[in-house]
Amino acid sequence: MVSKKDKNKQRLKRHARVRGKISGTAECPRLAVYRSNKNIYAQIIDDVAGVTLVSASTIEAGFEGIGSNKEAAKKVGKAVGEKAIAKGIETVVFDRGGYIYHGRVSELAEGAREAGLKF
Repeated sequence: MVSKKDKNKQRLKRHARVRGKISGTAECPRLAVYRSNKNIYAQIIDDVAGVTLVSASTIEAGFEGIGSNKEAAKKVGKAVGEKAIAKGIETVVFDRGGYIYHGRVSELAEGAREAGLKF
């Protein structure tokens, strides 16, 4: 009997492996991405202090449109980038959360770069 692989379990293993190598500091926080089937979320995190500095997602009150496409991901990237620039954060380290850098994840990164974040 062939059993189907659990894709999310494998993603979490990849995410844990990457998190062993990268970490956010106050000078260079971590831009973490999580995507579900219906929404996409982005947070800028200071891992040393253990606090979220900035966050944006498609479930926020001001968001308009469908939350599960590339246009929405780009809007979330721009929103998190603008909020970060307003707080004085210019450089971040990108944490793709174990997802491949393609589609919604790459669009979110491009939106953040267009807003002025460097990574």
